Amino acid sequence: MNKIHTLSVNTIRVLSADAIQKANSGHPGLPLGAAPMAYELWANHMNHNPADPDWPNRDRFILSGGHGSMLLYSLLHLFKYDNLSIEDIKNFRQLGSVTPGHPEYGCTVGVEATTGPLGAGMAMAVGMAMAEAHLAAVFNKENYPVVDHYTYVLGGDGCMMEGITSEAFSLAGTLGLSKLIVLYDSNRITIEGDTDITFTENVAARMEAFGFQTITVEDGNDLEAIGAAIKEAKADTERPSFITVKTEIGYGCPAKQGKASAHGEPLGADNVAALKENLGWPYKEDFYVPEEVYAHFQDLSGEKAETEAAWNVMFAAYCQEYPQMKELWNQYHDTGLGRQFEDDEDFWASSAKSEATRSLSGKLLNHMAEKMPNLFGGSADLAPSNKTFMNGKGDFSKETPEGSNIHFGVRELAMTAIGNGVMLHGGLRAYIATFFVFSDYMKPMARLSALMGLPLTYVLTHDSIGVGEDGPTHEPVEQLAMLRSIPNFHVFRPCDSVETAAAWYSAVTSQHTPTALVLSRQNLPAVEGTKRDALRGGYVLSDCEGTPEVILMATGSEVSLALEAKKVLEAEGRRIRVVSMPCMELFCQQTDEYRESVLPRSVTKRVAIEAGSAFGWGSFVGLEGACVAMEGFGASGPSGELFARFGFTADHVVDTVRSL
Repeated sequence: MNKIHTLSVNTIRVLSADAIQKANSGHPGLPLGAAPMAYELWANHMNHNPADPDWPNRDRFILSGGHGSMLLYSLLHLFKYDNLSIEDIKNFRQLGSVTPGHPEYGCTVGVEATTGPLGAGMAMAVGMAMAEAHLAAVFNKENYPVVDHYTYVLGGDGCMMEGITSEAFSLAGTLGLSKLIVLYDSNRITIEGDTDITFTENVAARMEAFGFQTITVEDGNDLEAIGAAIKEAKADTERPSFITVKTEIGYGCPAKQGKASAHGEPLGADNVAALKENLGWPYKEDFYVPEEVYAHFQDLSGEKAETEAAWNVMFAAYCQEYPQMKELWNQYHDTGLGRQFEDDEDFWASSAKSEATRSLSGKLLNHMAEKMPNLFGGSADLAPSNKTFMNGKGDFSKETPEGSNIHFGVRELAMTAIGNGVMLHGGLRAYIATFFVFSDYMKPMARLSALMGLPLTYVLTHDSIGVGEDGPTHEPVEQLAMLRSIPNFHVFRPCDSVETAAAWYSAVTSQHTPTALVLSRQNLPAVEGTKRDALRGGYVLSDCEGTPEVILMATGSEVSLALEAKKVLEAEGRRIRVVSMPCMELFCQQTDEYRESVLPRSVTKRVAIEAGSAFGWGSFVGLEGACVAMEGFGASGPSGELFARFGFTADHVVDTVRSL
């Protein structure tokens, strides 16, 4: 390792240690051990341009071990991403800083994904690599590889233990994602100690079984060996690559090196001083970066800019030779493409027949697929049931990467993270699907969708006890409340074709919020009076003369039930308003005036009707209202019998209103 390389690697280490020490919080172990591999990758192999962080053909890098965020921030500072300053480094982990404790997408320029939950970055990297493979198959022409970049992901033993990683890498191997390169920081230490207490498997053998090329670097400080491994990985055009880099956690700190205590706590002032002395760091000032290091990274940035400049020249020639592809490229990258359905009469057409909302959704999806070529998605082995297959769009596979239908296999957690990765990559509008009850498997990555502001679409069918004979294991009860509890997440439970169209329109036009479409297995009757006001989350579906005495609120399959109960109560001379509430979150975002017009405060007698947990309805029904909802789990039997058994009948709704 020559002097400038040694100095650069140690600058990353010292900046990381100083920042963590000043914050009195953080994880020094990973940055100290992984600095050489990260430097070698960013400096000599990764195509990126700090002056244009959004360059479409940049290589992507994800730090899956997000606790080691100072490694990434040090690189971003040295490469001058968005002029990330030394003051920003000094403000590591401080309120309002652009250097938070774990990398946050949208907070720090150059951070490609929010990471921290271990394994999540591994799976999101698979999504990015899938997006690259698909877009390359769609757009590349002879002599014009306009989509040609790698996805790199760095993680450690914790990432490799998490089940999501195995789910995602199993699929990556099957798909032959050769542009995916994994750097495994193998330091054999976790918080509780040596990995021998929990993790003795042959990791490389597992990855080989998944279909990865496996490479091992014995010395994590050997830049030449690391560089050779990355070149070897790139040379394999049939398989993703997994590079085991054997490192020592907390490298360079005599009291901490190789020990679990290096993982998640500051080194201590004395140990930081010992680290610097041990590394031969001659500078006394904290947060000091030698001028020759800044100059070196500036030279590297100039080389990176030249790489993009050459691509820009090629892309301009490509657009001139293939104007139809330029038009298609613009469509793929138009985040407002879904707005074309606003005035599409066929899209909003009302169905007069009884039909399951999952079937209505499937028809809408195929209608959109004809006009939104960048739709890219699929189901966790349930497309025939979820109705999420796009006819005539082909299957995405190793042999046919141009296909738009993804077969995720039975991998709900990884599927959700992969969907996030596709959305993070850009150029595609992703959707994922499974049975609603299995949203439990998706929750951690759904939370990341919302946290990152990714408008990923979730198609979740078989929405209630209407599943019937499959029984309580497959009948969602508490899942609506669970998803509704996530900030910045829209949950639509439509009752008919118009509301299902509203749900899809909201999903494909959303810019920063994920949307779940919660859809019925069973046929639902056509509902009179539904309208595009469903886009406001809730609206008056059926009203009365004057001020209502009671307001009935319902979603999905229970909307028609509310209308039946209204007829009975009106025959008794009562004034009843029915409000359809397909999306609570959107309703709560409306103006006070609008919400008052739908749910006037003066009307305190309110009943919510929903075949799920009542949790979350309290703010709508108030202290004088009531809920017709599930109070336990479901049962196995014909759906009609189950609805009757659990009180989802017009008679029971009427009795509930009378009890008020």
